Amino acid sequence: MLIACVIAYMVGTLLLGAYGARMVGGAKDFMVAGRSLPVYMSFACVFATWFGAETVLSVSARFADQGLQSVSGDPFGASLCLILVAIFFARTFYRLEMLTIGDYYHIRYGRFVEVITSLGIAASYMGWTTAQLSALGLIISVLFPQVGLNEAIIIGATIVTIYTFFGGMWSIALTDVVQTVAIVVGLILVAVILGNKAGGFDQVVLAASNEGRLNLWPAAKTSAWLIFIGEFLTMALGSIPQQDVFQRVTSAKNERTAVIGTLAGGMFYFAFAFVPMFIAFSATMIDPAAIASFAAEDAREVQKVLPLLILNQTPIWVQILFFGAVLSAILSTASGTLLAPASILTENVLRQFTMKMSDTTLLWLVRGMLVAVAIVSTTLAVNSESTMYEMVESGYKVTLVIAFVPLAFGIYWSKATTQGAVFSILFALPIWLGAEVVQSGWGNGLWVNVPPDLEEFWRNFPPQLLGLAASIVGMLIGSAMPNWIKHVPRHPADLAQERCSVMGH
Repeated sequence: MLIACVIAYMVGTLLLGAYGARMVGGAKDFMVAGRSLPVYMSFACVFATWFGAETVLSVSARFADQGLQSVSGDPFGASLCLILVAIFFARTFYRLEMLTIGDYYHIRYGRFVEVITSLGIAASYMGWTTAQLSALGLIISVLFPQVGLNEAIIIGATIVTIYTFFGGMWSIALTDVVQTVAIVVGLILVAVILGNKAGGFDQVVLAASNEGRLNLWPAAKTSAWLIFIGEFLTMALGSIPQQDVFQRVTSAKNERTAVIGTLAGGMFYFAFAFVPMFIAFSATMIDPAAIASFAAEDAREVQKVLPLLILNQTPIWVQILFFGAVLSAILSTASGTLLAPASILTENVLRQFTMKMSDTTLLWLVRGMLVAVAIVSTTLAVNSESTMYEMVESGYKVTLVIAFVPLAFGIYWSKATTQGAVFSILFALPIWLGAEVVQSGWGNGLWVNVPPDLEEFWRNFPPQLLGLAASIVGMLIGSAMPNWIKHVPRHPADLAQERCSVMGH
């Protein structure tokens, strides 16, 4: 029964995604759904894309093991990102009528900054997409034990790629509405059922409090605070210059819808992210033996605790609800994380080699790039040993270091120049990467003569924050110096005409 329902759900998703292809008349429809989504679809796209595999399986497992202080990045930082986008960036994104966030860097700073930031943004998606495909493979392998994990990842990746390939953002928007309903209804019912089985809502919360799981702030230890702040800022700021966020803002039918949909999606995501945490902790109360999985040598094994408990200790209808909700969360996020890098690589990197192209050519180039991104992400998923949470966070380090400062300063500091953006990138990259290399040397005896307190501080100091600081310094210095790199900011309509892209409303 469970297997039949899962297969039927996957087939239904493919059919709905294929239906979305009927609404695609060109690249604009494929990448931003023709800028026509009403507020409920805009909200669903924001929430369903953000509420992914790591929220259900990885974040919840981290909470059950270590408490709120271990999830500062997600949901706290991730939710704040969407709220900041709604308040400070959505209006600018929407008014400029662009297809990708990379177009902003081109208009404000020129081609060099456009290409470098676009490559960084696209690269950042590899971690997030890999996490979704790994999760989809994990769920398929749990449901079908005869299928190996690697084979399951390939099967899942194929399904997501097919329905995103044909309908693009329209397929994502249509399936996200259905998937949002499945996520919310399914997980709330599962939470009620498992909560009652664990002794009731009050008992679960009391037990979590008594075991210190509800303590948000880290202990007084410096290292714990450094990790807490690093994860929070990486997700809160590094997620802002992202193509999937940009696409959801600019897919709305008007500016007001873009703001409301993003803000509502971010606030609802923050509230609802605690539901899978509640479910995961309830699971450890129902089956204390599951706690032993937290000590597994392979960190990925922890992510299996919740699906296996649901599969082994709940009635079939609860299993259907849970796995339907999880598959919805994964599929909605995976489709978005495939389309986003494909869009920005095509529009802002391949365009440098051939600026003039028809809308039909652009559409098929995006589709071809989507397949390429899917192949790379699947390969990484098959070979990765990181948890989903770690994969996602690692991706946002890139955009935090090279893309956030040029975007924020470009919008809110009139004196920001192309030279400042170039300096920002050139200062930030070597300092961040150098700090990563140096920090990795702690375990190799490189710092044996360093005082213990100083060693602990630098061992845990997030290298991406050094990169962020260097990025700010580079922007300030580069913009204040005599301007050797000339660039006159362009109007979006000029770029659209140059690229023969049909933009506007």
